[in-house]
Amino acid sequence: MNKKIALITGASGQDGSYLSEFLIKKNYKVVAADRRSSRADNWRHKYLGIEDKVIYEDFDLADIDSIFRLFKKYKFSEVYNLAAQSFVKGSFETPVSTSNVTGIGTLRILEAIRFFNKKIKFYQASTSEMIGNTKSKMQNENAEFYPRSPYACAKVFAHFITQNYREAYGIFACSGILFNHESPIRGEEFVTRKITKCLSEIKLGKKNILELGNLNSKRDWGFAKDYVEVMWLMLQQKKPEDFVISTNKSYTIKDFVNEAAKNLDFNIKWVNKGKNEKGINIANNKVIVKINPKFYRPSEVSNLKGSYSKALKKLKWYPKTKIKQLVKIMVFEDLKRVSK
Repeated sequence: MNKKIALITGASGQDGSYLSEFLIKKNYKVVAADRRSSRADNWRHKYLGIEDKVIYEDFDLADIDSIFRLFKKYKFSEVYNLAAQSFVKGSFETPVSTSNVTGIGTLRILEAIRFFNKKIKFYQASTSEMIGNTKSKMQNENAEFYPRSPYACAKVFAHFITQNYREAYGIFACSGILFNHESPIRGEEFVTRKITKCLSEIKLGKKNILELGNLNSKRDWGFAKDYVEVMWLMLQQKKPEDFVISTNKSYTIKDFVNEAAKNLDFNIKWVNKGKNEKGINIANNKVIVKINPKFYRPSEVSNLKGSYSKALKKLKWYPKTKIKQLVKIMVFEDLKRVSK
């Protein structure tokens, strides 16, 4: 029996790497597509031990010719579109290219599926950032979208164009509205990795202070390795549907800092408020966390908390890794890295 062939765009990123590992274990032939610059040292695939188990292809979501070339070369069974300019703060600096890649790039892939083979199953990586500012305490698949960044606006377009191609052309196309999900292979520009890495460096005397933006933003944090499983589950169903993937809980950035600090035997005392707030290491009375206004977004999203009840009911999926375990995993991996 021939292996299923899966295309993963953004395969060198956090989710793409874990998904590649997952599908390899499911006996898929995995085509890992990225811009060449994105996988310069391929450190995530090396970390997971899968570097020699995938097929690498150069690819650019902004270039429809490179997309069509791949669809001519391989008979894909499933396509997972994870590629994006995904750093929210960075999207304010490059809004046009973010929209072209993250938004219109999805349309280019859907056009390739429509042109080459409408039986290919398609997964779109949607995001809780599409929901943005909301008055609801918990968000599900019916949440209204109020995007607060160019990245989130582009993702809203990608989400709706996926629904449109599902309904207009009968393509098996669905979106996972994933809330924040982290891991030891999260990019260092993201706040969770920034926290675990920098506090580890402070612990070893390699750095003095951790600078952050809004400490009171609340997020629903899960483990990326848990979340890639549900991407695959969505494409194994009889009909395509969209799902919220989350943990049903939310915590502030300050909560995340406190939990990471606890794993490093720091006891932090918080003083002052707002932009003057500081975290002091009680053991030596030194400031180890402070606010830097440059890390504030032009427009903030204050609170996101998702409900995974539909995924539990229809996919039998639930998040296996709790926040304390996630932070512990991330801290100890970063501690090992910075110790070298």
